[in-house]
Order: sequence, then structure tokens, then C-alpha cells
Amino acid sequence: MNKIRTILLVDDDFITNFINKKLLDRLNIAEEVKIVVNGPQGLNCLEGSCFKTKKNPEIIFLDINMPGMDGFDFVRNFNASNFQNKDKVKICVLTTSTNHADFERMEELGVKYFLNKPLTKEKVEEFLRRVEGELAG
Repeated sequence: MNKIRTILLVDDDFITNFINKKLLDRLNIAEEVKIVVNGPQGLNCLEGSCFKTKKNPEIIFLDINMPGMDGFDFVRNFNASNFQNKDKVKICVLTTSTNHADFERMEELGVKYFLNKPLTKEKVEEFLRRVEGELAG
């Protein structure tokens, strides 16, 4: 698999972000991993291309439960946006939720990928196998 250009982590938990970034860096699967701590920051990042490559991420790991704008609102805003290559961006919800209604709501918004926290090497590798043919080039 080719190296992923950019990954965006959207989660309000600083410890989770720290651990996930360390894991992704150690796996060396992306040229850049960017962290934001809420939905508005994530959308602003996408609007302003806050990445070194000036292109939007290929993968967004998204928390559902965040104050203010939750993951559902983030996805609704993302879907309504005109971000470059947004149809190629893979959003993967990272959650501790076991509520099937949460998964159904996300699926209705077009999200197909879900991983239970904490993120692990095995979970990342399995996710990458699932999306390998779909990632933006």
C-alpha cells in the first residue's frame, strides 16, 4: 500500500489524540497526521487546507461525542461542503459507543467505517485493507 498523504484526527480528548498520533506515527502510514479538538476546527482545517500538502486528508478519524459540534453535525457540515475531493475522503468514526442508533445515524449520513476506541495497530491495518482501493491518489 502506498503511504497515505494526510490523516485528520478530530477528537476533543487530548490523551486520545496523543495516543492515536503516536500510534499512526509509529506505523509510518501517513506523511502527515493533523490533530484538531473539535468539529469547527476540523471544518476550518478542511476549508483552509491546513496540511503541508495543501490538500485535504484522505482519512478522517472522527469522534462522535464532542461538545458543541458533535460527530453527526461534523459529517452533516462536511457533506454540505464543497471541499476538494471530499468524495475520496474516508471518514472513520472512532467511538466507545455501543448504541446501534449512533451507527445507524452515521450510516444514514454516508459513513461506512467504524472502529471502537482505543485505536490499535491491528484496527488501523484492517481499516486500511478495507479502504485501500478507495483512497484518493
